[in-house]
Amino acid sequence: MAIIYDSSLDKEVYKTVFGRTIEEIANEDGDVIYLDADLMNSIGTYSFWKRNPRQAINCGISEANMMGVAAGLSAGGKKPYVHTFGPFATRRSFDQSFLSIAYAGNSVRIVGSDPGVTAAFNGGTHMPFEDMALMRAVPGSTVIDISDAAMLECIIREIKDREGLTYVRTTRKSYQSVYSKDHPFTIGKGEVIRDGTDATVIACGLMVGQAMEAAKVLEDKQISLRVVDMFTVKPIDVELIIKCSKETGIIITAENHNIIGGLGDAVSSVLHEYN
Repeated sequence: MAIIYDSSLDKEVYKTVFGRTIEEIANEDGDVIYLDADLMNSIGTYSFWKRNPRQAINCGISEANMMGVAAGLSAGGKKPYVHTFGPFATRRSFDQSFLSIAYAGNSVRIVGSDPGVTAAFNGGTHMPFEDMALMRAVPGSTVIDISDAAMLECIIREIKDREGLTYVRTTRKSYQSVYSKDHPFTIGKGEVIRDGTDATVIACGLMVGQAMEAAKVLEDKQISLRVVDMFTVKPIDVELIIKCSKETGIIITAENHNIIGGLGDAVSSVLHEYN
C-alpha cells in the first residue's frame, strides 16, 4: 500500500484493466451483468462477451434504451454495469438514468469512458465537460473520476454491491501511475498523495498526475504544494477539504471538466459553507 508516483505511465492501458476486471467480477458473481452500447472492442470487453454472452449484452447504439434495460435488471435482482463513451453515458441518456435508475431506486454502475480532453481525435461531440455536473445533480448518486490503473481495478470491484446510481469516468488509455496495485480506496474519502504547507491542489482524474508534476516544479522554487486526489467528487470528503484549507490556506482545484458543476464547484461549495 503506497504512493508510487514517479512520472511514469501505467504499464497497462485502462481498457485492458477494465475488461479483465469486469470478466473476473462476472465469473465470481453470477448476478453481475455487463451492458455495452456497441463499444466492447473499444473498452476491452469484446472477448468477455464472446466467452460469456449470458452475462454480457451488446445493446447496440441505443444508450437510453440500455439504461432502461439496466434498470430492469437491477429491479430483477441483478447487478448491472453499463459502459459507453462519456457523453452518451450522461447527456444522451440522462432522463432514463434519472428516472428509471435513480428515482426508481435501482442500483446501476455507469462507466463513461474518454471524458473531456481524452476523447482527442473523436472531437467535440465526444468530449463531455459536463458529465460530472449532470450526474452530481442526481439525488443519491455517487460520482468517481479515476486517477490510475490501480484505482480503476479497485473501484470497479468496490462498487459491485453499492446501492443507487454510481457514475465512474475513466480514460481508455494509460496515464501516470500513482498507486501501488494493493492500495485500498474508500469511496467518499480523498487521498493526500503529497504533503505540503504553502497551498493545496485538489485534483481528480488525469489531472492528479499533472498536479504532481506541478508540485515538483514548484518545489524547485521553494513552494511546498500539497496534492490531494479527490477521486470521489460525490460524496465529497468535506473533512479533508476543511483540514487542507486550515493548514495551507490556499486551495486550488484541477479537473478535466467544466468548473461549473464539477470538482471546483464541489470544493467551493464546501469552503463557502464551512469556512
